[in-house]
Parts: sequence; structure tokens; C-alpha cells
Amino acid sequence: MDKAWLPTLIGTAAAICSMTSFAPQILKIWRERDASSVSLRTYAITVTGFVLWVIYGTMLESWPLVASNTVCVLMSATVLAMKWRFHRE
Repeated sequence: MDKAWLPTLIGTAAAICSMTSFAPQILKIWRERDASSVSLRTYAITVTGFVLWVIYGTMLESWPLVASNTVCVLMSATVLAMKWRFHRE
């Protein structure tokens, strides 16, 4: 039996998990207008990591890698932007 589909299935599942993982945090911050529990350093590193994945995917010409990590950059950057926007002194 040909198992060539297995890496694609695992990659798709990983991409979906990564992309959707930021949605609950974004919704919580937006509803509460409070991002005090969000670590600025963690999200700065996360955004940087996803940008590097996009660059890596571009170099490999792996457009699924580029697309999923671009979504992750946007979502994690949204959390980071809301951290600055809803910062409480």
C-alpha cells in the first residue's frame, strides 16, 4: 500500500493546528480588552520564528509551508499588536 499521502496528511494537520492555535488567544484579548497575561518576549520570538519559517519555505519553494506560516505570522502578530494596543500600565 502506497503511504505517500501520510506526510501530506500529517503536514496538513500540523498546519491547521498551528494556524488555529492563536484564535482563542486573539478572541480572549479582544473580548476582555486586556493582554496583560500575554508575554511580549514570547510573542516577539514566535513572530520571528514564523517569519524565518516563511523565508525557509520560500527558499525551498514549499508553498504550503509558506502559506501556513504566513497565516501564523499574521495571527501571532495580531496577538503582539493587541498586546501593545491593550497594554495596561
